[in-house]
Amino acid sequence: MVVDDPDTLAEVSAIFHAYERALLEHDAATLDAMFRHAPETVRYGVAEVQYGIDEVRAFRAAQQPFERTLSRTLITTYGRDTAIASTLFHRPDFPGQVGRQMQTWVRTPQGWKVAAAHVSMMPDVE
Repeated sequence: MVVDDPDTLAEVSAIFHAYERALLEHDAATLDAMFRHAPETVRYGVAEVQYGIDEVRAFRAAQQPFERTLSRTLITTYGRDTAIASTLFHRPDFPGQVGRQMQTWVRTPQGWKVAAAHVSMMPDVE
């Protein structure tokens, strides 16, 4: 298995940054298209849990717009079809806290999709 194949890494980096743009633009349709449309898709949020694409969609429909900046983003690919994106984020509406986000991306016939995601917050110790 090749770790961080340059072409695969470029593909996943591009889709990760497109995801971030859609998130900050509150573009629920684009975000929906970026998740794997399957009952096995899981998203653990700061204060909620979604199992399956229907629960992810319901969460997105209720979510309010917000601002954030990223730091320490690391994307690692495993072979040509799997990648993990990890990042810290900082939101002005959560002073003194740092967010953590991890996504498992998989290549599907429809392109790269999030199969699993985890978002959490903790006190900012820096």
